[in-house]
Amino acid sequence: MGEKVLMKGNEALAEAAIQAGCRYFFGYPITPQNEIPELMSKRLPEVGGVYLQAESEVASINMVFGGAGTGERVMTSSSSPGISLMSEGISFIAGAELPCVIMNIVRGGPGLGGILPAQSDYFQATRGGGHGDYRLLVLAPSTLQEAVDLTMEAFDLAEIYRNPVMILGDGFMGQMMEAVEFRAPVRRDLPDKKERAVGYMGWRGKRALVKSLYLDPEELEAHNLKLNAKYALMAENETRHETYMMEDARYVVAAYGTTARIARSAIHLLREEGIAVGMIRPITVFPFPYAPFETLSPQVEAVLAVEMSCGQMIDDVKIGVAGRAPVSFFGRVGGIAPTVDEIAGAVRALRKS
Repeated sequence: MGEKVLMKGNEALAEAAIQAGCRYFFGYPITPQNEIPELMSKRLPEVGGVYLQAESEVASINMVFGGAGTGERVMTSSSSPGISLMSEGISFIAGAELPCVIMNIVRGGPGLGGILPAQSDYFQATRGGGHGDYRLLVLAPSTLQEAVDLTMEAFDLAEIYRNPVMILGDGFMGQMMEAVEFRAPVRRDLPDKKERAVGYMGWRGKRALVKSLYLDPEELEAHNLKLNAKYALMAENETRHETYMMEDARYVVAAYGTTARIARSAIHLLREEGIAVGMIRPITVFPFPYAPFETLSPQVEAVLAVEMSCGQMIDDVKIGVAGRAPVSFFGRVGGIAPTVDEIAGAVRALRKS
């Protein structure tokens, strides 16, 4: 730790997980995230950990379930359709209140789609890709340094809330190269390993039972209400966003992840033309940062949601804006990113409407 290293995004994410104390990885290869398991297969044995390539994504997430029950730091990674296959297991893990980290380096869809970058898994990540009333804490970094920092923190967050935490990236982030520094995260008060290891046999004289099955409806309702209270606590304590050049903004771009980096360049271009544009960038997409949209200045004339999708985050933007200003959408899909000129043009169009 302490010096910058030029790394590919996927490799930086994997190394950040190891630096955070992850010692168990279970996964299955899929483009464009394959460098994550590839590096894990090399590095984990070097630090006394275990890498196992499962026979499928379904198997790998259930191995994560088992590993998480021991209190060890475990993770998996995949991309879009692979996460879909994991969705039942993720719901089980959330229901059993087990800590783990899941990385989704998003590719275009639906179906097998293509191997190029997209942001079309927003619904899947924030609305629960699987069944039941459950939520993931979802972190959406915009730079590789932020991705490294959030990955290292994600393991702490998983343990604090006894809940899966997802790092939501995209193919650009996985394949780009930037200089990163592996900085020690700010330490939080973490539960004792035995306290978080619900599968620890014989702890406090009781046989522990890892489960998400509650046949008594009143017991299941109480469990769901307990989980829901936990998600509310996440919203209270972990909601994060960045505002950029919002002080005098008359037009606001809402964007996250890689798209926000492109939007930032478009804002610079528009500012040179005398158009007052700012940006609100969600860093957590669950919990979503509604507050900066709820407190928009009356001078804001329009909001533009920009995504590499057909429009998924825009629903949350509209909830936050709540009619204070018109909300429009611009996006590219299929592995195509919006360009600086396209975003700038979409903002200019708002001025004419």
